[in-house]
Amino acid sequence: MSNPEPPVLITEAAPSYEDQLAARKRKYVIMMGARVPCLVLAMVFYDTWWLALALIVLSIPLPWMAVLIANDRPPRKSEKASKHDAERRALGARPRHVIDG
Repeated sequence: MSNPEPPVLITEAAPSYEDQLAARKRKYVIMMGARVPCLVLAMVFYDTWWLALALIVLSIPLPWMAVLIANDRPPRKSEKASKHDAERRALGARPRHVIDG
């Protein structure tokens, strides 16, 4: 049997919390992993001071950016108020006729 086609996503549902967390962890590891080669290359090119300095300067903001990206969650969707409750309150607020005896 050949590989079946992956199912088509037909809803606009947000990815699960676990999927979002895994993607954020992956981005964090990639960015922090990019810092190590920058520092190693800066040590390799210490004779070329401007290149070593550029690599060090490039590696300084990486942890800060990695934390910001890893902690960035998509905003929660605002839920609309149910119109059914508003209609029920409107029906209950009718004026009542008082009969004097």
